[in-house]
Amino acid sequence: MSREFRFRDVALPAFGPTLANALGHGAMLPVLALRARELGASVAVAAMIVALTSVGMLAGSLPAAAVIARIGERRALVVAGILDAIAMAAAAVTPTVFWLGAAVVASGLMWTVFLIARQGFMIDAVPFHLRARALSLLGGAHRVGLFAGPLIGAGIISLTGISGVFVLAAILSLTAAVLALTMPDLGAEHRLAAGEDGHASVLSVLWRHRRAMLTIGVAIAVLGSSRAVRTSLLPLWAEHVGISASTTSLIFAVAGGVELLLVYPGGWIMDRFGRTLSAVPVAASAALACLLVPLAHGVVSVTAVMILLAAGNGFGSGVVMTMGADTAPTESRAQFLGGMRLCGDIGMASSPVLLSALAAVVPLAGAALILGVLGVAGTGWVAYWTRRLDQRLGLGRGRRVQA
Repeated sequence: MSREFRFRDVALPAFGPTLANALGHGAMLPVLALRARELGASVAVAAMIVALTSVGMLAGSLPAAAVIARIGERRALVVAGILDAIAMAAAAVTPTVFWLGAAVVASGLMWTVFLIARQGFMIDAVPFHLRARALSLLGGAHRVGLFAGPLIGAGIISLTGISGVFVLAAILSLTAAVLALTMPDLGAEHRLAAGEDGHASVLSVLWRHRRAMLTIGVAIAVLGSSRAVRTSLLPLWAEHVGISASTTSLIFAVAGGVELLLVYPGGWIMDRFGRTLSAVPVAASAALACLLVPLAHGVVSVTAVMILLAAGNGFGSGVVMTMGADTAPTESRAQFLGGMRLCGDIGMASSPVLLSALAAVVPLAGAALILGVLGVAGTGWVAYWTRRLDQRLGLGRGRRVQA
């Protein structure tokens, strides 16, 4: 199988739905708060509406895994695309903030289904020796969508207003569902062979694999927290040192371009030398960036810190999905991946919460330094357990699994 595998054979079903889904969400997220304000929400309520996306994702990780275990990845992607389209259409036409919030939570839930199901499909579709590259490219397609989505959304707003962006997101979600129909149901045999074991409760599966959750799962949480530094700390610091919002956006765009350039090299490194050399830069770059932030007082220095973070994230594109795939059991895989997804989401949510708590009692520079010290400790944890994982897989020191 692996000798005959070609990426182009799975390009449309693997990357097409992801790109369409990410384009829609990328267009919608920057204007979500503006849509809430348009409906009469206060600034505080608008901020809460934005946060509901993460709430939906956090709340949906384990239920989504249970659904995917029952109906399979292909069907889950189709259903999630349709329901997300309904949620986005509702957000476009609703006259009240309450129903906008409900639509956002539903969209967050569907996004989680989408993320877990696409990961499961790639595990079945791609041979092990190319797994990291495939999942890195999947992460890259997601990044392209989030990067290009706001640009498309800006054009839509100029023609139709803010609600038009949500209509666009609905159309793109339906497109993702249609593209998912082109996917083969590669997990059908596994579900049939697993029988009732494949329908085990999510909590029982996580308890059975608690060691993986408490080691690799915690490492994934650290990586999620590290990635959130860019969107939580850096915008606040840029504003603190007097950099305008437009310049900050430009800095983010430059950093996003750097990150995209490193996506495939990062996947190649993972396949050739192991997961450690991609996972550690994510955590280490975030820790170092936090320690350097108090020294960044101008556009050039802040841009340098952003590029450092982007480089780490680029090399680590797909590493969370790859580590989850490497440790996932054949039976009850969806439930396990849901647990790993929850670990990553908890990490992503913890960074801004911790920053907020620290900033309430110490200056922003002090909060950055504390995050940096915690990041160094987290980097050590990631390095230790990913190295153990590489040893178990027979990766590292130039070794790799042959096709």
